[in-house]
Amino acid sequence: MTGMGIADLFRGKKNAEAPAKAPAEEEAPSRVSGSGEIEQAVIEVLRTVYDPEIPVNIYELGLVYQVDVDQAGRVLVRMTLTSPGCPVAGSLVPEVEGKVAALPGVTDARVDLVWDPPWDPDMMSEAAKLQLGFF
Repeated sequence: MTGMGIADLFRGKKNAEAPAKAPAEEEAPSRVSGSGEIEQAVIEVLRTVYDPEIPVNIYELGLVYQVDVDQAGRVLVRMTLTSPGCPVAGSLVPEVEGKVAALPGVTDARVDLVWDPPWDPDMMSEAAKLQLGFF
């Protein structure tokens, strides 16, 4: 993939609407490890974080690679962005950390921003692909 991000793929798309939450009955992707109520709360709060140019949350976009919660309530979110030049890089990580840290039972929240593997549109959930017109 070139330096083009997903927003570039959809710029000018006429059917883009306001962000919508994914259906509650959809299963969590297998990229999440661990278990428990805190983990599920983290996943739900990640579904409220959006890139301002894309009407799909970061979780359904496939930007979240891993969520780890230890017994002390410390949370590590391993995630990427659509491209290294993503203009929201400076604001998205603090937003994720702040929302996760505010959850009951979370004692510490940290985001590990990674570039390997690089994000690819195939990482999106079926719901995201449908919403963005990939089908």
